[in-house]
Amino acid sequence: MASICAKCGAELSPGTQSCTACGAPAAAGAAAVPPFQPVAASSQPVAAPAKSGSSSAVKIILIIVAVFVVLGILGAGIFGYTVWRISRSIHVSGPGGQVTLNTPNGKITANSTQTFTASDLGTDIYPGAQPAKGGMRMTLPTGSMVAGTFLTSDSKDQVVAFYKVRFGSEAAVMETSDGAILTLNKSKQDSVVLTITQKPNEFDGKTHIYIMHTIDNKAS
Repeated sequence: MASICAKCGAELSPGTQSCTACGAPAAAGAAAVPPFQPVAASSQPVAAPAKSGSSSAVKIILIIVAVFVVLGILGAGIFGYTVWRISRSIHVSGPGGQVTLNTPNGKITANSTQTFTASDLGTDIYPGAQPAKGGMRMTLPTGSMVAGTFLTSDSKDQVVAFYKVRFGSEAAVMETSDGAILTLNKSKQDSVVLTITQKPNEFDGKTHIYIMHTIDNKAS
């Protein structure tokens, strides 16, 4: 280790008895000078200070996700409870091919062999048309609905022309290449909707007629 003169600060050589610069005895004022040792750089990366803005954004996102999770759980619970209530209040019976749903608000009856009159359907049945599966009658405190389905070998255009005459000019008609919908509001409470379709791959190419007659007891 090198030393320096305590009097003038000059560097002293090892074994020197006196300072060559000022002549002062080396033993009287020599001070040790530690050798230079470079400081090794740390291999661990220095962590950057956290940004308060990004931390707040993460917290907000987590809160939003938590809210959606809670709402999803509540929604599933409400849906499950509703289904449970309906399952306990509906009774199904089916003798002779008939299915009847008795609910607290009314009765729904479906029967593949049930027949309907022109009065039930609110309009005439197409001449020669045969009843098909899908008939239904629903009676509720707010009103009633009767739906009947029929098949005929006549073309769609023939059936549409027949009901256009029956409904008159007050009917709303929407036609496509393979079907038509005719709507007649007989009054604010009474309406009839016909759906007429004919497709080669359905019902053996026959024309399908669906008549729905609704009566609203609440309408004024």
